[in-house]
Amino acid sequence: MTAQPLRSDIVPVAHFEQLREARDMLQAAANSLLGISRRLDESFCDAVELLVGCTGSVVVTGMGKAGLIGRKLTATLSSTGTRSHFLHPAEAVHGDLGSLRKGDVLLALSNSGETEELCRLLPIVRNLEVPILAITARASSTLGTQADIALTTGSIPEAGHFGLAPTTSTTVMLALGDALALVVSRARGFSREQFAQLHPAGALGRKLTSVGDVMRSGDQLRIAPQNLTIRAALVDLRRSGRRTGAVMAVDDDGRLTGLFTDSDLVRLLEHRRELQLDRPLLEVMTQRPKTIHADSPLADACNLLAQYHISELPVVDETGRPVGLVDITDVIGLMPEERPD
Repeated sequence: MTAQPLRSDIVPVAHFEQLREARDMLQAAANSLLGISRRLDESFCDAVELLVGCTGSVVVTGMGKAGLIGRKLTATLSSTGTRSHFLHPAEAVHGDLGSLRKGDVLLALSNSGETEELCRLLPIVRNLEVPILAITARASSTLGTQADIALTTGSIPEAGHFGLAPTTSTTVMLALGDALALVVSRARGFSREQFAQLHPAGALGRKLTSVGDVMRSGDQLRIAPQNLTIRAALVDLRRSGRRTGAVMAVDDDGRLTGLFTDSDLVRLLEHRRELQLDRPLLEVMTQRPKTIHADSPLADACNLLAQYHISELPVVDETGRPVGLVDITDVIGLMPEERPD
């Protein structure tokens, strides 16, 4: 028998130093974010008011790393209900100024506030009567003094051995910009439904869509009077294609009274209660099952399926009549993960 090499859990000294250095950098970024959150003042509220009142677009600009942060903030603003696009400051003076017009707001990003290409742009923007909102380190910088409103981050030491590459400062700039975008979105009354319209694709889009968009309906459903026998319900209501295994039982007025599922059928057979197949659904169905409305977010349906460990969720209208059904097999990829206690 070949001996297995011993596995060592000892972290090499070089790796230990790398982990310590990385943790120090993350801690420095966290401390800077905490510091800026404590220093927020009325200028932030003025900035929110300016963007909420913007009748055009929020045009974001910045050079280098600040420009990359600006492109991300443009995406955040656009996806949360504030029309926005990015303007490269160097390209602006070569024809792209046509994308800036009265009614817009210029959101200018520069840690130093002295970026040459950006500062050259500021007098032109003021002549266009476009207000300038700045995110910069110092109010006394060229950008800070030219801006109508300046959100200042203060002097932030950069992470890393040399402390030169924009790291912590861009983290703070991004977080402050995201906070601004989201507070503006809330102030605009941007709704969950509007957010869903802007994010129709992927798992996020499906979570934000409504139950009515994905529920099984029409010929895919099995609806039976609650006094019908189980056997008759299963035989008479056979469906081809994608159909649900659950039978939704209704009273004489068509209102949902219970649910009989494939699992209920299996339990009858396991307990040798085959004679009950010729008894009414009313006697064995789950009475008063959990339900949901068609205009509810799909995420709410997923949460109900997970919380109560059920596989089918009837969809009812305002009068309690079944109009659809959400089956777990259709939304399994969207189910919330169970967390260990």
